[in-house]
Amino acid sequence: MNMTDTCTGVPPLEGTVKRGGSLADFIWFRCGGPAEWLVRPTDVEDLSQFLSQLDPAISVLAVGVGSNLIVRDGGVRGVVVRLPKSFAEITIEEGNRVRAGGAAMGITVASKARDAGIAGLEFLRGIPGTAGGAVRMNAGAYGREAQDILVEATLVMRDGTVEVWPLERFEYSYRHSAVPAGAIIVEALFEGVPGDPETIGAEMERIAAEREASQPLRSRTGGSTFKNPPGGKAWQLVDAAGCRGLTIGGAQVSEKHTNFLLNIGGATAADIEALGDEVRRRVFEHSGVELEWEIQRVGDAE
Repeated sequence: MNMTDTCTGVPPLEGTVKRGGSLADFIWFRCGGPAEWLVRPTDVEDLSQFLSQLDPAISVLAVGVGSNLIVRDGGVRGVVVRLPKSFAEITIEEGNRVRAGGAAMGITVASKARDAGIAGLEFLRGIPGTAGGAVRMNAGAYGREAQDILVEATLVMRDGTVEVWPLERFEYSYRHSAVPAGAIIVEALFEGVPGDPETIGAEMERIAAEREASQPLRSRTGGSTFKNPPGGKAWQLVDAAGCRGLTIGGAQVSEKHTNFLLNIGGATAADIEALGDEVRRRVFEHSGVELEWEIQRVGDAE
């Protein structure tokens, strides 16, 4: 157990608390500053007690694998919560339901559903993040979104209370939900339909092959950079504006898929964010469309 730091109001935890914990070690871009406090709770009760005792003035941010995140170079003030493997358990329940911990990876959830003959969750194979992240941002791919399969989810609120939200309470829209700042999704209950494991597996393989062919999966990158505008595709607008391969510092617009930014070596978070803003400027100048960021940008600039 870590002792309370009386100077900061950070309470004790059964898990780990690290001051100045590196985020660049695990977020996909592999750059950016540290967390003021990086917290890994052991279980829901541990997290709940920690948040209930944490000074309300201290901000809380949940981070999964950081596949949709730019952490600015000055780092993130307050507490960053990263759920460990103890939050990644997946169980199959009656009624074609899959219960997944917030830290469970989308591909693992899809695979467990396949093995149980549950169809409808295949698209999670194409989402490179956690179940918690998918629920928070209504992640989607290949024609489906989290809202299409979610029954309910368990949240630990910023004040430490534990709440179970039914689907309707999330008030989902495109890549957005009503989950408040500081709340952490620790478990989700998904529902599919009966299916043949071989057919489900074939669809997952198709999704994997399509991603491999079209996205820079083996690069230091994030997820989709910009939201698709109504009736359009962000990558097409970026391409039409002449941004394919555009570089600022160590950051580059992917040649393979123009809605992905890359850290091609030594990029700072400032390089990546500046490149994204330059792409937005050029797209607006070319087409009059103002692209919205889909990647979450957090922390302070240096």
